[in-house]
Amino acid sequence: MKLLAATRSAGKRPEIRRMLEPAGTEVVFPEEIGLWETPAEDALELGETFEANARRKAEYFARLSGLPTLADDSGLEVFSLGGAPGVRSRRWAGATGPREVVDAANNAELLRRLYGAPEARRRARYRCVLVLLRTPDAVPERFEGVCGGRILEEPRGTGGFGYDPLFFSDELDRTFGEATAEEKDAVSHRGRALRALAAALPAVR
Repeated sequence: MKLLAATRSAGKRPEIRRMLEPAGTEVVFPEEIGLWETPAEDALELGETFEANARRKAEYFARLSGLPTLADDSGLEVFSLGGAPGVRSRRWAGATGPREVVDAANNAELLRRLYGAPEARRRARYRCVLVLLRTPDAVPERFEGVCGGRILEEPRGTGGFGYDPLFFSDELDRTFGEATAEEKDAVSHRGRALRALAAALPAVR
């Protein structure tokens, strides 16, 4: 089947392809089918939950494309910060521009908020919610993945994106920035959500 992955994120795209294409799903992204970015998309991630944002993106792109559509919203939740940055993970520091600039600003803000905090206050998790619409009018299907860890006092590794160099995975015993793509896929929030979704896709083939 052909599945539209409704994301503009250059970091998420290879993860989605690695997880879904080996099972026979043809993954396409908006630009590949002529859906170029518009100002209307700025309002799609203003919800208060990951699920709300993912659902709005899925509905928007499914209507435009007519294709089965997958959308995700995901982020970092630091428990001692009340779950922040949460749904604001990508926009937390208010920076704009290239991904590297935005990531650097967000990481600096995270380090500032946790400056001097003991390890117990650095506990965090990544969380991902996926919404699948098999047709534009279908009942949304929801898939979720989480992974636990803690925030380090300085970054390690240059892999991944977002907060990955600061997120020390409990299961990998290293940061996502230090992990290989395969290691990260095996335990990450998005990897887990995508595996759950992949298991549900054969029903429509």
